[in-house]
Amino acid sequence: MNIKYMKRALELAQKGVGHVNPNPLVGAVIVKNEKIIGEGYHQVYGGPHAEINAFRNAREDVRGATMYVTLEPCSHYGKTPPCALAILDRGIKKVVIAQEDPNPEVEGRGIKLLKEHGIEVVTGVLEEESKKLNEIFLKYITTNLPFCILKTAMTLDGKIATRAGDSKWITNEVSRSYVHSLRNRVSGIMVGANTILQDDPFLNTRLKEGDTKDPVRIIVDTSAKIFLEANVLNMESNAHTIIAATEIAKKEKLKALESKGAEIIITPLTDNGVDLKYLMKELGKRKIDSVLLEGGSELNYSALEANIVDKVNAFIAPKIIGGREAKTSVGGLGRTLMKDAIILNDIKVQSFGEDIMIEGYIKESGEGDVYRAGRGNWHS
Repeated sequence: MNIKYMKRALELAQKGVGHVNPNPLVGAVIVKNEKIIGEGYHQVYGGPHAEINAFRNAREDVRGATMYVTLEPCSHYGKTPPCALAILDRGIKKVVIAQEDPNPEVEGRGIKLLKEHGIEVVTGVLEEESKKLNEIFLKYITTNLPFCILKTAMTLDGKIATRAGDSKWITNEVSRSYVHSLRNRVSGIMVGANTILQDDPFLNTRLKEGDTKDPVRIIVDTSAKIFLEANVLNMESNAHTIIAATEIAKKEKLKALESKGAEIIITPLTDNGVDLKYLMKELGKRKIDSVLLEGGSELNYSALEANIVDKVNAFIAPKIIGGREAKTSVGGLGRTLMKDAIILNDIKVQSFGEDIMIEGYIKESGEGDVYRAGRGNWHS
């Protein structure tokens, strides 16, 4: 067994970013006589899985070869036939797997099927790397809730805008390009109504290279106060807009928003705002497996208090603007005692030119679901 082949499979899996949601990112490599004879990855949702693409790309007979695959081969009929059966039919001798598939329709059945037919199976090779790659899928498939990334950009003194509300631009172009790569990866992007009213953003994906997609635009708007001329309602895009409102929104305004192509989700009214936990459940039902939260300070605080945030990407620019009235990245009432501070685990610091980004995972949620940072496991 050679680790380099699994590393290659993980590299291939990355190529599916932004195109396979809510399916996992999967790569497969076929090795025979210590030589790669076939490669493949899951390219698009509903399309052939990585194993099938590897077979199709094979340069010679795969019988007797070893397959390295980043996720347990499926054993059920979904949008495509079971990959485990294809492996049996092609005469693969050994299968090396990074991680088991937590999908209730698989959960070890693919491995069991292979073993029952005499195929040697090795599991757990670069498992942590595979789980990190598929952190979105792992949460969504086991909870039916979107993986939520809170992204914020602030100055060195923690401000997200000047006291006059100016925020363009806090971070540099390199940082902003990375944010667009995050938008390309997730299914949805969420902001509050005030962001729409103040900045009128497009909330789309703008990358110079590669195939991109726009995330579904999710506007948290308690009383449906955004204007009908807003860019998010009047743009050409491969994704639609969802307005999350409450019962206090006027029905006439909701109908007008629907006439602009927006989908309306009415949530219970909680703390005078949208019930974010309810909203995340509704988004999960719509196969939105991930959300990039690019809200203002109040929405960020509400999201953290509602325990819907899994991961934080905080960009910090070496700038100081000061100001008592200049908003910080997280507003709201805040915590009274330091011991009650929200803690991040599995911290990674990355540089983007002169900017830095601190990435970390929320230590635990308030409902018993604990994300083991760095391990990629969800426990109820």
